[in-house]
Amino acid sequence: MSIAIAQARHIFGLKSGVSGNICYHDEQTIVYPSGANCILYNIDQKVQKFIPGTDKSEGMTALAVSPNRRYVAIAEKLEKPTITIYDLHSLRKRKVLSSPDVAAAEYVSLAFSPDSKYLVAQGGKPDYTLLYWTWEKSKVMAVTKTSNPQTNPPIYQVSFNPQDNTQLCVVGNGIFKNFRYSEGNLKTFNIQKVEPQNYLCHAWVSEERVIVGTDTGRLMLFEAGEMKHEFNIAAMERDKKPGEEEVATGPPQITAIVAYSKGFACACGPGTVHLFEKTDDKDFFKKAREIKIPQDSNSADPTKSQQQIITSLTVSPSEETLVASTDLSQLYYITLSSADIGKGDQAHFEVLAQAFHYGQIMGLDVCARKPLIASCSMDKSVRIWNYETCNLELYREFAEEAYSIALHPSGLYILVGFSDKLRLMNLLIDDIRTFKEFTIRGCRECAFSNGGNLFAAVHGNVIQIYSTITFENVANLKGHNGKVKSIVWSSDDSKIVSCGLDGAVYEWETYTGKRVGESVLKSCHYTGVAVTPDGKTTFAVGSDKSLKEISDSSILREVDAGETTLSNVALSHSGRMLFGGTSKGTLWSLKFPLTIPGEWQELQGHGSQIAKMKITYDDQFLVTVSEDASIILWKIQDKEGRGVKRDKEVGWAEEILITKSDLEEKNQMMAELKTRVDELKMENGYQLRLKDMNYNEKIKELTEKFIQEMESLKTKNQVLKTEKDKEEAKHEEETAEIMEKHSKEMTDLESANNQKLMLEYEKFQEQQAKMMKMQEDYERQLAEMEESKQHALEELTEYYETKIQEMTTKLEQANDETRQQTREYEETKKQIEEDADREILDIKNKYERRLRDEKEANMRLKGETGIMKKKFTSLQKEIDDHKDEIKKYQAEKAKLENIIRNLEKDILGLKKEIQERDDTIQDKEKRIYDLKKKNQELEKFKFVLDYKIKELKKQIEPRETDIKNMKEQIQEMESELDRFDKLNTQLELNITELRQKLKATDKEMHQERQRVRDKEAVVKRFKTDLHNCVGYIQDPKMLKESIKALYQKHVQEDITESASVDADIQKEYSRQREHLERSVASLRKKLAKDSEIHRADNVRIMQENVSLIKEINDLRKELKIARTQIHDLEAAVKQYTKRTGGEDTDVFAVMLKAPSALMENELEEKNKIIDMQKFEIKKLRMELETGSRPGSSARLPPMQAVESSA
Repeated sequence: MSIAIAQARHIFGLKSGVSGNICYHDEQTIVYPSGANCILYNIDQKVQKFIPGTDKSEGMTALAVSPNRRYVAIAEKLEKPTITIYDLHSLRKRKVLSSPDVAAAEYVSLAFSPDSKYLVAQGGKPDYTLLYWTWEKSKVMAVTKTSNPQTNPPIYQVSFNPQDNTQLCVVGNGIFKNFRYSEGNLKTFNIQKVEPQNYLCHAWVSEERVIVGTDTGRLMLFEAGEMKHEFNIAAMERDKKPGEEEVATGPPQITAIVAYSKGFACACGPGTVHLFEKTDDKDFFKKAREIKIPQDSNSADPTKSQQQIITSLTVSPSEETLVASTDLSQLYYITLSSADIGKGDQAHFEVLAQAFHYGQIMGLDVCARKPLIASCSMDKSVRIWNYETCNLELYREFAEEAYSIALHPSGLYILVGFSDKLRLMNLLIDDIRTFKEFTIRGCRECAFSNGGNLFAAVHGNVIQIYSTITFENVANLKGHNGKVKSIVWSSDDSKIVSCGLDGAVYEWETYTGKRVGESVLKSCHYTGVAVTPDGKTTFAVGSDKSLKEISDSSILREVDAGETTLSNVALSHSGRMLFGGTSKGTLWSLKFPLTIPGEWQELQGHGSQIAKMKITYDDQFLVTVSEDASIILWKIQDKEGRGVKRDKEVGWAEEILITKSDLEEKNQMMAELKTRVDELKMENGYQLRLKDMNYNEKIKELTEKFIQEMESLKTKNQVLKTEKDKEEAKHEEETAEIMEKHSKEMTDLESANNQKLMLEYEKFQEQQAKMMKMQEDYERQLAEMEESKQHALEELTEYYETKIQEMTTKLEQANDETRQQTREYEETKKQIEEDADREILDIKNKYERRLRDEKEANMRLKGETGIMKKKFTSLQKEIDDHKDEIKKYQAEKAKLENIIRNLEKDILGLKKEIQERDDTIQDKEKRIYDLKKKNQELEKFKFVLDYKIKELKKQIEPRETDIKNMKEQIQEMESELDRFDKLNTQLELNITELRQKLKATDKEMHQERQRVRDKEAVVKRFKTDLHNCVGYIQDPKMLKESIKALYQKHVQEDITESASVDADIQKEYSRQREHLERSVASLRKKLAKDSEIHRADNVRIMQENVSLIKEINDLRKELKIARTQIHDLEAAVKQYTKRTGGEDTDVFAVMLKAPSALMENELEEKNKIIDMQKFEIKKLRMELETGSRPGSSARLPPMQAVESSA
């Protein structure tokens, strides 16, 4: 007995009607409301996080994300409207704000201050109270009423100045107010001086400027309460489409504005966003382009999507993406970079995430063989969702409303109950197509059997069962007196359980159509029913706020749900988890088996009544749909971890349906595209070749030019070097002259200065004496002055005391006079003010006239200045050209100077290299010295190596025998090579004979050709003569003479004999020629075969020779190394014996008698090495014995060098 765990995994849907219902948390995450939750959706990873709504909440009304992207404020309807602030990183509740000052039922708009410390909330009707909070302390700083108390028009939006925490802006119907917070009050300032309009939205484009949108398609730019500029978007649209009349609904309304650094975007009219960018002077804005919602190809009316009203706009923190939400609960986005928008003025939005339902969802079903969910809605759409990938697989909008849906277990068909008919449809790869219709109007419930061979559909109060194969009506289940609200098949398809508004729960036998169980409670209108896997127990919910467990036509248990009405119930296929959906939109996970009183866990999900609930066939997910157009996918788990274990090897079915015509079309398209690709490849190849040709020519030209320029630069460089040398010589001469002059001047100045110093010193002594006298005089005068000053001070004090007394009397008189004058001044002031008002009006009119004149004069001057500017620019261009030429010359000079510097650097670098190499030589000498020391140490250990020498000698002897064997093999191979050489020479002789024969036949052929040419020449001559004869066809005499001449010229006496002889010769010649040709052809074939065989043999022999040569060379190297080692060791031993003088024999005797541990280890190692080498020798012998006898055309090098070294 346990309560199953359920966690929301994904929510499909968007709650419209929430102020600011789309915001950015960071570059990848958007925040939007859905059902009773606030969703954080990661666009890249397609993952959702959830902030659940407050218990007993009636739904969200406003949303705002702080400028530092850390907090979100959610306003909800409760008994008293509340604002809840959540941390977007931890998703924890930070503060709950509510105030008794608000009489409204909801908050219309929320906004955070630029530093995210303050929050402003605009209350709704009736009083439209504005609250200014320090939300971290939950303290209301100021309260004010923003609407007019007489008319009480609605307020739509409130916002903070992006640079000032104390400045607010509020817009509404006829209301545009700026407030400033000071000393606990919100005071209006910068009162607008424009006729009030219905202001729908606004945005701050700078510290002092606000752009405001109206319901008449006007954008107004205000600065300090004054309207600076007005954009009439409605008029712009009319100018673009002059043929179209204004729709009866009136001009397009500006419903949303968002500002960013380059300008602002505003939604005006159905499905359209206008982008405005700052002009060059940055004070005004110009329209850059339009962005429209694209047509929906899956809808019966593709233009319907373009009629959506955009209610909210937001820009990503990096200002790369613009996201829009619509009144039909859809989300769209576009990247703002110019590359993505394209070159045209108009661009199109793309759907963000998926296209959601926007009408009440009526039907729901899940598939057994595929991870699919099917849903239908009052928005006339049918949608197929994938609950594993959380994607929308397929959707289509129809002309009629869809009330119910059933998904075939194979996932290839759906049954949809439309308002006019029940339709069985194919789920194709990219479409949903009807293939059978049933005359059931407004079918509210339908369901396929678990096997898929039958389906049940509700027709009024009757449940009709049809065969999926023959489409025959198998049975009609009659008995309900009211509308049937739910039908469920048992797991073995033997029973159907139904419930209805008539308070009846019936159990039917499928094949007979008989009613086998019933439970009637007329006081309850049943809305949902579920059956256990064994089909014995039924769970039903209805209007009496309780859950009933029915078995054998009687109610076993009745669990009271308290104040809540359960609208639906679902039981897992394992029969261990039970869930209930409520009329409030919450999900109940009930303790199962049921207990009285019931136990459950309530989870916040939807914003209104749960219409349908289904659990997937693997008991992993629960799907709920609601009247608020949202679908929630819940991850469910039994607390004990038990459930239906799906066979992972089977996997999901991957079959799809596609019509033959579609497949043929796609294949045809593929073929066409392939041909097109081939053509394009050909074209591109040809163009590339042309380009290569052109580029090669250009490269040649450039290289020639470059070479010429290089030569010219070299000559210039030489000239400059010579000039430089000359200049240096001149400079040296000049410096020498200046130095001489300078030294002369220095000597002259020194002598003159010495004389002056002497004179000045004498003057100084005289002045000092005078100063002493003056000082004495001044001291005497000072003493006299002090005495006189004291006398004068005494006299002055007496005089001023008398004067003060006189002045006080005068002051009293003056005060009396001032009182009289103030009264007179006030009377004159009133008269002057009246005169001043009159004068101001006169002056105003006068200056207005003067202003007009000044403006006209200004326009004239602007024209003149434009002409002057053009002249100035042309002159400026000429100056710039001259400057560019000067810069070029300077650059060339700098280049040459750089070359000189680089050469000097190279010289320094080479000097450094020489020093470094000297250092390396010294280091190497040191190393040589160290190596010599090591060599001396190694000589000390030589006597131990005598044993190794003996072992190596033993190893060398078998190798020498191997080498002898190898030599014998090589001699045999050389004899074979001689034989092959003889064969080759014989074949070459045969080839020469055949070639001679061929030459003879060629000569005969040339002779015959010459004869043929001669004959052809005779025929040509005869033809020309005959043509001349034909010319005399009218003159018989001339014709006769010409024919005689022709006969004499061409006919000879012995023609018959020669002709017969020539014919025999010709036959014999042709016979011999054929024979020779055949023999030549056969010989050629033989030659080709023989040459191929010999070539293969030669290649094989060559390869074998190469491998043998390599082996021999390796053996030679090893022999040399071994011999050098032996030689070195023998020499070392000799030297040692000379030093010790016969002591070595004793040492070796001792070593042999009592070998140490070290010696034993060494012996073992040597034995191992010997065994290894013996094994290698055996392997080589085996290879030599088994390998085929080698042969080669090239001779091997002789073995004498090895013998000599031995």
